[in-house]
Amino acid sequence: MKKMFFYLILISLCSCQEKNADIYDIRCENLTNPLGIATDTPRFSWKVSSLTDGDCQTAYRIIAASSLSLLKEGKADLWDSEKTGSTESVLVPYSGDRLSSGAFVYWKVQVWNKDGKASLWSEPAHFSVGLLNPDDWSGKYIGLSKDDGDKQSPLLRKQFDLTEVEGTFLLHVNSLGYHEIYVNDKKVGDEVLVPAVSQFDKRSLAVTYNVSEYIHKGRNDLVVWLGKGWYTMGLPGVVHNGPAVRAQLEMASNKKRNTLFATDESWQARKSGYSDPGTWKYMNFDGEKIDASILPVSFSSAELDKLTWKNAAIIDVPEHKATPQMTESNRIMETVKPVNLSRTDEGAWLADMGKALTGWVEVKFPKLQAGQEIVLEYCDHLDKGKFFDQKQKDVYIASGKTNETFRNKFNYHSFRYLKISGLQQIEAENISGMLIHTAYRTSSSFACSDEDMNAVHNLVQHALYCLSLGGYLVDCNHIERLGYGGDGHASTITAQTMFDLAPLYANWLQAWEDCIRDDGGLPHTAPNPYTAGGGPYWCAFIVTAPWSAYVNYGDCSFLEKYYPVMKHWIQYVDAYTVDGLLKRWPDLDYRGWYLGDWATPKGVNQTDAASVDIVNNCVISECYAIMEKIARLLGKNDEASEFSVRKTKLDKKIQETFFDEAASNYASGSQIDLAYPMLVGATPADVAENVVKRLFTETEEKHKGHFATGLAGVPTLVEWAVQQNQPDFIYSMLKKRDYPGYLYMVDKGATATWEHWDGDRSHIHNCYNGIGAWFYQAIGGIRTDENAPGYKHVIIDPQIPQGVTWAKTTKDTPYGAVAVNWQLNNDVLDMEIVIPFGSSATVIKPRNARKYSLSGSVKQAGEEKQIELGSGKFKITYFL
Repeated sequence: MKKMFFYLILISLCSCQEKNADIYDIRCENLTNPLGIATDTPRFSWKVSSLTDGDCQTAYRIIAASSLSLLKEGKADLWDSEKTGSTESVLVPYSGDRLSSGAFVYWKVQVWNKDGKASLWSEPAHFSVGLLNPDDWSGKYIGLSKDDGDKQSPLLRKQFDLTEVEGTFLLHVNSLGYHEIYVNDKKVGDEVLVPAVSQFDKRSLAVTYNVSEYIHKGRNDLVVWLGKGWYTMGLPGVVHNGPAVRAQLEMASNKKRNTLFATDESWQARKSGYSDPGTWKYMNFDGEKIDASILPVSFSSAELDKLTWKNAAIIDVPEHKATPQMTESNRIMETVKPVNLSRTDEGAWLADMGKALTGWVEVKFPKLQAGQEIVLEYCDHLDKGKFFDQKQKDVYIASGKTNETFRNKFNYHSFRYLKISGLQQIEAENISGMLIHTAYRTSSSFACSDEDMNAVHNLVQHALYCLSLGGYLVDCNHIERLGYGGDGHASTITAQTMFDLAPLYANWLQAWEDCIRDDGGLPHTAPNPYTAGGGPYWCAFIVTAPWSAYVNYGDCSFLEKYYPVMKHWIQYVDAYTVDGLLKRWPDLDYRGWYLGDWATPKGVNQTDAASVDIVNNCVISECYAIMEKIARLLGKNDEASEFSVRKTKLDKKIQETFFDEAASNYASGSQIDLAYPMLVGATPADVAENVVKRLFTETEEKHKGHFATGLAGVPTLVEWAVQQNQPDFIYSMLKKRDYPGYLYMVDKGATATWEHWDGDRSHIHNCYNGIGAWFYQAIGGIRTDENAPGYKHVIIDPQIPQGVTWAKTTKDTPYGAVAVNWQLNNDVLDMEIVIPFGSSATVIKPRNARKYSLSGSVKQAGEEKQIELGSGKFKITYFL
């Protein structure tokens, strides 16, 4: 499959070029045809394929119109950029007529190449502006009354008449908790578990739906189905013992918006039959309880009329920000059947879904008796071959009708094994598991000659699929379900390499901004529903994640928006800096612990005081370096100079305090203690070689060639090894099959990475996923250039460990697909490289290359250290 994907990219970049150029993948705010965006000044992006190697864009023209017919006629009644000389094709800002809340806009783009030839127009795209101001909302928050609403998932109904259906009908929905929308007996869209997460005491999110295709003239029926999710009593910002919603239907036509109706006390309400008894706190996410006797047969008007309804209750919700959701919603991304179904000793059914999943199950039952209770329980691995309780449980109470089916709706589970109790018979074909995550794009592929490396890569990739539901990345979904900054910090480069996550990070970082305290203190998770452990590495996510997003996606808004938040946090760091070094800060009601590394293997003392101190001060050094670069990019040169001075002083202090020159050792001598000072540049050049030797000796002799580090240490080792061209160091540790190691997990049947090297607790976790970037940056040889972000310029430099003979790697960038396909035969290294239109690349010469050929022309390698390439497809052969 991955080999096929690589060649499909090559074919697609060549076959569609019978025209001069093709424009494809056009987006607004990094989203495809988004509805309800959170800005009136959107930014447009597109990709171009061209027949000619080295071609580039020299100009573009964007037109925007208030209707599709006007756009097709070329009548730009909102904006015509006219022909604009520019190579930019990523996040080009709208500069037309002012757009108001609710506006619906169509647009398309045309480009010119270096020869001045114009492309065809792109296919039309569209977007709409969300409700940006509090006054734009006329709806009230409604739900079940306090007496009826406890943990229930209510149905809210509105009947309405339409005499005209010309125009675009947009339904804006701002729910506290999850929602689904049904119009005239049809579910609107394929999104599930909507909206994404937010910090409810500061913000809720609104989602916009185009319901034009669902409505008709005459009487219409709208149902909003709610589930509490994170809007659970006892959590910050939650004031009602059930979910609530405000919504309004608007018609957009002729540059105007007309509100047809909104939520109020005239809506009807009833219980749905679904409820969620969990507290949504540590180890208590529980599941759903379904009373099928209450469930509606359908959402047709005739069936809804048969039900008993009461007036909806108005819910008094404290003032907070309600802003449009700017990430993709969750969707069902894969459906699987059990690979094995067996009977347990106690008579229950145990289904092995074959892989780790986060999401739902669907079970089609045989004929059940009214009131019969079926219990569904979930766990992510077996304990000594037996199912065990991970506090994940759904209950289905039968109606006695035919064709009864259980399916989750407003809660979800992380699992591989499903135990069903209360059934005499069930067939595997009637059980389905559904993987759900934020509907981002997979933007990479990797395969190499070593199947062990492929297995570890796939382990990490699938774990991240399982951990990215809700517009953020969590530690695990079944135990804590929290967006830990430490886990995020460790996995961000991996995740942003494997996937197109700019919108997801926009949503997640918004939650971090909402969670910062007045004194600059940050929690260890965002959102921050309850106290969680961590340390400075966790909080530093507010610095490292925006920078990584800028480098990977070329979006400077991450820096513009979050640089002030970073500075606010650094003020907090200053308050706990003693004699030039950060020291322990206090545990608080929203945050606990003061970790350095975490989840290290047995025999590595992650609580060693010197280790904790050196790790956390290296974290701050790393932050200073990033903030210097951000300040310069934002034109704040004085602040950049200040951060540069801060870093120099801190690096000197780290070296003076923690380095033992006689032993060439730092702090406790752990892998992270040795590698992190070298990575941040605190290690002077004249002692660096001895520290490297110490790191290698400690790894080989003390730790028998294994990883001897944890959550923070894995990405630290990876980044240092890539920086220093040390592929064999990482490769040799990856090849170890015994504990602790990734192949130990694989050989134990893992399909996602674990929380601990020994398999304790979660088997679907975001602890050790920092390794994933190594496959792309080292073996694959594709690296970003922070001076030309978003892969505008690419570094091609395969670092080939002994034992790997070929690799095929692709990375879809904001400009198109970069592909590197290399094969090593004895002393000959053949490379096929694809660089997308609008990008360029530097290919680093292998150290031992004698000569090379480029497109058939043989040259002596000489003193040349690199080859410069424009866009196109190239073949390079190095003779070693």
